[in-house]
Amino acid sequence: MTIPYPDRIPLANTPTPLQRLERAGAALGVELWVKRDDLTGAELSGNKVRKLEFLLAEARAQGADTVITCGGEQSNHCRATALAAARVGLASVVVLRTDDPAAPPAATANILLDRLAGARVRWISRADWRVRDEIMADEAAAVRRAGGTPYVIPEGGSNALGSWGYVACAEELAADLAALPVVGATTIIHATGSGGTSAGLVAGAQLHDLAARGVRIACVNVCDDRAYFDDIIGRILRAMDERWSLGVGRAVRDLDIVDGHVGLGYARSRREELETIRDVCRRDGLVLDPVYTGKAFHGVVTELARDRARFGDRIVFVHTGGIFGLFPAAGELAAIL
Repeated sequence: MTIPYPDRIPLANTPTPLQRLERAGAALGVELWVKRDDLTGAELSGNKVRKLEFLLAEARAQGADTVITCGGEQSNHCRATALAAARVGLASVVVLRTDDPAAPPAATANILLDRLAGARVRWISRADWRVRDEIMADEAAAVRRAGGTPYVIPEGGSNALGSWGYVACAEELAADLAALPVVGATTIIHATGSGGTSAGLVAGAQLHDLAARGVRIACVNVCDDRAYFDDIIGRILRAMDERWSLGVGRAVRDLDIVDGHVGLGYARSRREELETIRDVCRRDGLVLDPVYTGKAFHGVVTELARDRARFGDRIVFVHTGGIFGLFPAAGELAAIL
């Protein structure tokens, strides 16, 4: 079928390469590959920029001059949004969650990049995070009162439009896998934190008929639980159907949500997770991050220790970026180096 991609602004360096992790795979006893979406750009590194290509195209089409979004204090999504907005000539406001808004963290890593890009930062508490949509609506109203035109992007860029970024990635993966020798079963695995990447991949897998090639999609949730992501991903897919009639509204049933690896909680690391980041880097020179990819990859390691056949004959791990998240964790990492 001809897939009706919405308009987008080219921001990401794509297609990203597929690389084999020889030594990490040997240690785990599997054929292991990595889709290098950490290479979508230097400052824009990671999965968020794929979504922003579509979201910022709509923002410009609507005449917006300011984009507003939200995330944790070291949000990769907010950093990518601020930088991508600057690239296309838009102002940005980022609403960041922290323990004490009256004494926010220092401008390091992603926060530093937010400020370099000119983003206005609004700090909110963990309690206020529950009403983040209302807070972003307040910021949008302030932009309008000042004579501007706002465009609000949800957490992680995870809505029906943003998820098209990973429909496009699924198309790349279909081509990547077609170039490899045929195996019995392949699992494409990624970290999920807000659901948009998962929705795009599972929709793209259906649209590009990856199941017929023995390919399935799995995600390791780095926060919340299976029920939460089954709901949020299902809602994004249904919204894609409502807007574009793709027939993917029930595709969430094809997604393997690998629950049970949140550990200490979102953006909080256990020693064994940090050791996995270290081991992968030393074996194959691949740098994972403690919030998303390191936690998800450790989930893969844990699942394989229980059942070597858990993910079939071949694993493709989608590296969704997050390298700047290493720097705030420098003290914790130093203990295991």
